[in-house]
Amino acid sequence: MRNDQFLHLCELTHLKNQTVQLARWPVHKAAGLRILCITDGKFEWSIEGQKHILYPDDVLVICPWQTLGHEAGTLEIGAFEWLTILPEVLEKETDLRLGAWSNLLEGDQKIAGKLLAAPAVLPQFKPVHDIILKIENEIKRAEFAFQTRVNQLIDELLVLIVRQLGQQQNQRRDFSQVFQKLDQLLRADLEHPWTVEEMATIVGFGSTAFTEKVKAYSGFSPLNYLINIRISEAIKQMKTTKKSLTDIALEMGFYSSQHFSSTFKKLTGYTPGQYRKTNIR
Repeated sequence: MRNDQFLHLCELTHLKNQTVQLARWPVHKAAGLRILCITDGKFEWSIEGQKHILYPDDVLVICPWQTLGHEAGTLEIGAFEWLTILPEVLEKETDLRLGAWSNLLEGDQKIAGKLLAAPAVLPQFKPVHDIILKIENEIKRAEFAFQTRVNQLIDELLVLIVRQLGQQQNQRRDFSQVFQKLDQLLRADLEHPWTVEEMATIVGFGSTAFTEKVKAYSGFSPLNYLINIRISEAIKQMKTTKKSLTDIALEMGFYSSQHFSSTFKKLTGYTPGQYRKTNIR
């Protein structure tokens, strides 16, 4: 949706995909400050070169110099929506200036610019979806003072996102020592069949709070973080030992060499055998 009365709002789009489509969602850059919310399905996307798995109500905030998309260009089954804002000034390491339409104070815009400079993933942040719907309804109905209301809602959206980013930063600082302890425990016994409940109990959290904190801190769910550790440690074993791939797979906690191979290829693009042959001399 594009409305000439809102030149600073260059995109307001809903996308629902019912079949897997190839070459539909390649890694790309946004035209401005893009705020994207998953509404249905599960998506595995690369955000600035890092893989993320996204679920309904997860929110992404991407600046125009940052990249987003599926590494193979695949658009998975599901639905998401986004809006893209064109601030007056939005450049790397430059203060954010939204423009005359915004009522946010200049100092607040500077703070927002600093927090928005890195790509952000906000897990389970449904208020974004609610505000996007309100913006769309205001534009469709075009009732009295709708332009003013739309601009207020965009400001409200940015305030909510920046506050959430600030809370995430504080949580990362507070969670840092706990996370380091968890990381050490996992690496010390990768063969163990870890569950989320067991990990959460060890560090003193309930499963839900633990999952949210790990995802906010690392960008991964606890089990996906564990898988990444297992693969990175497997690569070290492949480089420093002559152990068979089956032995490495079992030591890293994979229940079979086939499971290890499929997971390894998904994360690296190679099978373990191909990786060992082409990357290790």
